[in-house]
Amino acid sequence: MMRTPIDISRPWLPLILAGLLVLAGCAKKQESTVQNPPPANNMPAALHVMSVTLGRTINPDKRVADATEQFSPTETVYASVETMGSAPSATLAARWTFEDGQLVDETSQTIAPDGPAITECHVTKPSGWPPGSYKLEVMLDGKTAATKSFTVKA
Repeated sequence: MMRTPIDISRPWLPLILAGLLVLAGCAKKQESTVQNPPPANNMPAALHVMSVTLGRTINPDKRVADATEQFSPTETVYASVETMGSAPSATLAARWTFEDGQLVDETSQTIAPDGPAITECHVTKPSGWPPGSYKLEVMLDGKTAATKSFTVKA
């Protein structure tokens, strides 16, 4: 086998060869960084209220069985509060008010969800609710997270 001598009268040929070697080295480096991606952020999502549903009855899973925003004076008003996220401890409060902001009832619960969760709260008045407009304000750690209006009709 006969070798052909490299023609060094062409000075651009060694430059092209050197450039190809540099490009080949860069391609290898890029491949190695793709194979070792940075670690994923596994921080839990902050706790927040997704929805509030009102109704006349509640299921064992704490979800409202028959959603409505209109009640009779003798009915218990149930609320299912759906939250998403995680917290080692949070306070979920329900503030029930009548037309002009008059406080009807206020309760709170300590929750520690790790993902989707349902919390139930309710209000009742055995002597009967006065007809009118009411509002439920749901607070998470002291801050309003959701509101829901409902009416009582005779």
